[in-house]
This record gives sequence, structure tokens and C-alpha cells, in this order.
Amino acid sequence: MMPNIIHGWQLAIALGGACLGTYFCRAIGVILSGHINQDTEFFRWLAAVTYAMVAALTIRLILLPVGMLQNVSVWMRILICIISLGVMVSRPQRRLSAALLVGTGLMVLYGATH
Repeated sequence: MMPNIIHGWQLAIALGGACLGTYFCRAIGVILSGHINQDTEFFRWLAAVTYAMVAALTIRLILLPVGMLQNVSVWMRILICIISLGVMVSRPQRRLSAALLVGTGLMVLYGATH
């Protein structure tokens, strides 16, 4: 009986430590955020690298998918992406939400019919 109690306390201590570490880092970020100039060359570089990583992961997901998405032809994935991009560009409000809904809906519809 005693090892189960100790094991439970170990999990609680680990969870508490993880929470403290996370919120401590967030608090430091909030405190320092007012003193950081985001218009520096470093932050422009960081934004460029971030956007490049998101673009690369998106292209990889479209052209080299893993899992069930492999069953969808490359041309169908590209067509659904083009349609979603068209929705995103055409709608003045809620562009990203609408594009995600259209893309997801089209992919689900394709999966249900094939």
C-alpha cells in the first residue's frame, strides 16, 4: 500500500514542478516583454525563420504525408489547398477560419466518397 501512495506523491510533485517551471518562464517573459524592442534585426530574422518553418512543414504535409493522408492523391491534396487558399483570399472577415473549414470539409468529403 505504501509504494502506491509514494508513487502518487511522485506524480503530484512532478506535475507541480512542471507547472512551476512553465509559469515561471511565462512570468519572466511577461516581465521582460516591455523591455524588448521587437523591431530589431534579430526579431525580424526570428519571424522569417518561423514563417519558413511553417511553410516547409505545410509543404511537407501536402507533398510527403504520413498516415491516412497518403491515401489521397497528390493532385487532390494540391487542389484542396488551392481551393482553401482561394477562400482565404476572397473573404474579408474570418478568412483563416473559413479556409480551414473548407479544406477540412473537402478532405473529409473526399475521404467519405473514396
